[in-house]
Amino acid sequence: MPETYSACLVGCGRMGATIDDEVAGRPDSFLWMPFSHAAAAVACDRTRLVAVSDVEEEKAEAICARYKAERHYTDYQQMIRQEKPDIVCIATRPASRAEITIFAAENGVKGIYAEKPLCCSMEEADAMVEAVQKHQVKFNYGTQRRFMPFYRQMRQLIDQGEIGQVQCVIAQYGASSALWGLTHAADMMLFMAGDPEIDFVQGSIVCQDSDWDGNRLNTDPAVTSAYVRFANGVHGYNTAGTGPEFEVCGNSGKLRTLNNGIECQFRQSGDFARILEEVGFPEVARKSGTEMGILDIAEALDQNRETQGPIHLARRSQEIMMAAIESHRLGGLRVNLPMENRSLYVGRPNW
Repeated sequence: MPETYSACLVGCGRMGATIDDEVAGRPDSFLWMPFSHAAAAVACDRTRLVAVSDVEEEKAEAICARYKAERHYTDYQQMIRQEKPDIVCIATRPASRAEITIFAAENGVKGIYAEKPLCCSMEEADAMVEAVQKHQVKFNYGTQRRFMPFYRQMRQLIDQGEIGQVQCVIAQYGASSALWGLTHAADMMLFMAGDPEIDFVQGSIVCQDSDWDGNRLNTDPAVTSAYVRFANGVHGYNTAGTGPEFEVCGNSGKLRTLNNGIECQFRQSGDFARILEEVGFPEVARKSGTEMGILDIAEALDQNRETQGPIHLARRSQEIMMAAIESHRLGGLRVNLPMENRSLYVGRPNW
């Protein structure tokens, strides 16, 4: 029998424990549920949710009872020290995420599933990467699409050359908040481009001069445009068009998700130049990205392999949005990656 890994949850709020209530009953709920970290850890047959923590004791107690965990805490450090969990799920507000990740890595945790955004600065991201890699922690990130069989099937078709050489990836995620929302778009652009390194980013955002306090932006700004030049030659575009929908354009075909991943349009070159013909997209299982991300950590621990969303890729996708903000701050200039301004801090005051 495969090993069952003990899991603890830090943060009993929306993504930690209750977002399933919002999604239940929607026609697209089958794409996401179990959605929250707690629900996914309970549903995953490789993990056992043993304890939860939240700074609000009443919330921690309620979520402990809801998901039948054994204990609840108000101090995540005490929980990690006492429970000694194999896996920690981190679903707090962004400002504390780096601190919690580093503490978990340094205190014996074997796997971490962290909500997005990763953190609030590239300085914090660097410290997280250093701690996770030093202690050989298996890490995945709350950009759930990366772990869904539907999107992994798209990536497989791309890798097999079914649409030819990839020319560009386009994210239509709207002029959404850079870190709270568009880290999803950044990760999908990176994933569909083949997870390459990045040459530079240019972008524009919506903010007021009063939002800036030196090298800190006290809001999570809408991104109206972002261009990414991937090192493998692929062009990436995040547009203000609503979706979320993602398109991958090759020199002999295209893949495009429709209605936030309910289906995928697959077209290939036919008998006539510039006329693409519809091709059936393969049937795939529909499974929760949160659950699959946690399952992947368990399987990575079994096999001592890298996860599907390791910490260095989480940092890379986060840096796309941070660089778009930095580009705007510099008047629209290209920002070469890795960014020089790693202390740029982005976060709302209540984060």
